[in-house]
Amino acid sequence: MELQKLDTELKLRGFSPRTVEAYLYWNKKFLEFSKKNEQEITEDDIKNFISTKLLTVSPKSVVLIKAALKFYYDEVLKKNIVNLKTPKTSRSLPTVMTRDEVRKLLATVQNEKHKLIISLLYSSGLRLSELINLKVGDLETEEKIGWVRSGKGSKDRMFLLSEKLIPDLKNHLRGMKDDDYIFQGWDGRISPRSVQKIVGLAAKKSGINKNIHVHTLRHSFATHLLESGEDIRKIQELLGHSNLNTTQLYTHVTTEQLKKVKNPLDSL
Repeated sequence: MELQKLDTELKLRGFSPRTVEAYLYWNKKFLEFSKKNEQEITEDDIKNFISTKLLTVSPKSVVLIKAALKFYYDEVLKKNIVNLKTPKTSRSLPTVMTRDEVRKLLATVQNEKHKLIISLLYSSGLRLSELINLKVGDLETEEKIGWVRSGKGSKDRMFLLSEKLIPDLKNHLRGMKDDDYIFQGWDGRISPRSVQKIVGLAAKKSGINKNIHVHTLRHSFATHLLESGEDIRKIQELLGHSNLNTTQLYTHVTTEQLKKVKNPLDSL
């Protein structure tokens, strides 16, 4: 079957379902474009395909396309033909809320379950996928910690539980079994879309003039820890970043220390 070898290799190496889907999609599109089988593909075929995408997709997507083709033709088929350079992607700084904005956001939420979801996202730095997959047995409320099981990169990691949140968590979990999802929905667990709607509605009601979404809570968690003087390597572990450079992005968005710099005009 076409691309079956790629599908198998991606899954064996533990790539996320989204990455598997994206790599298969772009390799399929490339083969349709080239009208050749995999063994006939040349470097020029790949260059021609990517050049047609430069004007129709974002630089970030071009990087993804190159990675997808390189993995298949160089890593899996061992052809070593994907050597072209692609445009550098601009790295925009993440949107971050102030502490006052977080308080304002939470104050608008009346539904206890919804407030618990938003509070847990902010206080733990969890990704959306990690939140919806949390089970009762993943929490150790007496130790004030929880565990992400097989998170990004198929790794387990610890996260923090806020002391303020533990009474509400215990109340929410009353009568539930260890194998139950903490936040339940129609198919057993709450859907990503439901969580996005909860955050989006709270953001709209709060009147905060920022583009707030689920990941904004994670960005704010990391930034506020940095502003409090926490070690960046500890924050890296809490966020589950494999590369410190990813965590260091937050050093560019912390504002509290910058606000303390004395303006030279004020010294005249």
